[in-house]
Amino acid sequence: MMVEAVPPNTVTRERGRTRRLVASERREQLVSTAQRLFGERGYRATTMEDIANAAGVTKPLLYQHFESKRALYLELMDVFAGVVVTRIVEATASADGPRQEVERGFAAYFALMVENEAAFRLLYGREAPADEELSEARRRVEETIAQAIDPLIDAGLEPGHRLLLAHSVVGMAEGAGRHWLDARQQRAADAGGATAPVDPAEEAARLAVRVADLAWAGLRQVHRI
Repeated sequence: MMVEAVPPNTVTRERGRTRRLVASERREQLVSTAQRLFGERGYRATTMEDIANAAGVTKPLLYQHFESKRALYLELMDVFAGVVVTRIVEATASADGPRQEVERGFAAYFALMVENEAAFRLLYGREAPADEELSEARRRVEETIAQAIDPLIDAGLEPGHRLLLAHSVVGMAEGAGRHWLDARQQRAADAGGATAPVDPAEEAARLAVRVADLAWAGLRQVHRI
């Protein structure tokens, strides 16, 4: 899960006894539940009541944590950006060189996508809400990812040029991701609603190698102009 899932009930088991979720755990559970429902049904079609029911809590308790569905969505986007950046930074930290950094960065991004199709459909697909403030939240996710990639483009470029290329790399990942998600959705429709399971690591590696080949071919030919 993009957000570590907490069971949809009011208590968890710990060493043979029950324990009520602390506020941070409950909030994490609610964000995780909202992520799944938004991705499956779309933002507009999902209600706070739907989220409360799926999480196994009352609506008043849900509103104690989030004053509105909008506030919940905005926090979800912030969490999403943080998770993606953390995955990319961790994956590239031990790379042997620039080419490996590129591939590992794409692999981390695509692994998260394969593991969390609902979250990525919410961010990039038709389920994304048509709302200026919420659209701005999605743009901040893209900007955050680009800012994380920027330092990896070590080609002696001035900052504006480097950031432009970082956004271009993000665009490549998004475009490939949208295509993969659409193809999965089409195969599911053709198969009557089911898709064949994929191995997340293998699928992410396959996508990463193909897109990294294109990205690296361009980055290594960058002109300092």
